Amino acid sequence: MDPESFLEIANQVTKLKMYPYFEIAHCIISCLYMREDLGQGSHPFSRKHPFACWTSCMVSIFSGAILANVLLGEPILGAFKNTNQILLATAVWYLMFYSPFDIVYKGCKFMPFKVIFAAMKEVIRCKKVHDGVVHAAKVYPNGYLIMVAVGTVKGNGAAFLRLMERILRGVWTPNAIEFLAPTFPTKACIAASIIFIIDRKTDWISVPHALVYFGIVIFFVYFKLSSMLLGIHDPFIPFENLFCAIFMGGIWDALSHVLASAKNSGDTNPKVEIPRREETKKKD
Repeated sequence: MDPESFLEIANQVTKLKMYPYFEIAHCIISCLYMREDLGQGSHPFSRKHPFACWTSCMVSIFSGAILANVLLGEPILGAFKNTNQILLATAVWYLMFYSPFDIVYKGCKFMPFKVIFAAMKEVIRCKKVHDGVVHAAKVYPNGYLIMVAVGTVKGNGAAFLRLMERILRGVWTPNAIEFLAPTFPTKACIAASIIFIIDRKTDWISVPHALVYFGIVIFFVYFKLSSMLLGIHDPFIPFENLFCAIFMGGIWDALSHVLASAKNSGDTNPKVEIPRREETKKKD
């Protein structure tokens, strides 16, 4: 492809409007996750506790903005200031849970449609990470850690608020804290935030900003589709294992284990002395 044409495509991607189509995809995927998390109890729960169901979905959909406002000291309710987005999210929630014969949910769960919605959600994820880094940079120009944190929670806030969202449904799962076992989207958002910061604050990246943005979009979409279609869930794991083995004591722990095992085997299996054969007496 001609480099100028490729750059033009990248520029068009950076100018994509997220409302309403990409926002719809984001709401659909969030509601799909909600129904899958509820499992067989999704139907009775939505009938018995409609307000709790709606509140949980809204928290999941707007989780990135909620956490970003908390971190930046802005009003939490500011995440719900756009009435059009609230109405759109509510419409998607209603159709996903209360459509006749559950036809909307079944259609969205159909794999070709689900792949399209998931790809669109990754596009808006990149947009949220970028906007989070830019907004944090305006408030804290030299707060690089803050930029990474805000960009990460904007891109994958639902994972960080999963515990709260489940509590709203009456479910207590303390092991669902994202800090205990970060998922791949969280790691990808951290990496994307760092790349956006380097692109914005340094001269290390010489390519145009549009190409950097487009490259991160491709990265998000590619690995999301790989997870859904090929079962590749976390490509960061091999690098994490290597890093932990070198810098987080993995080598020394393994060496200590080997030495301890050798010592224990030596204690449990003491050396057996072979008796010497008696010398035959010499004949007189």
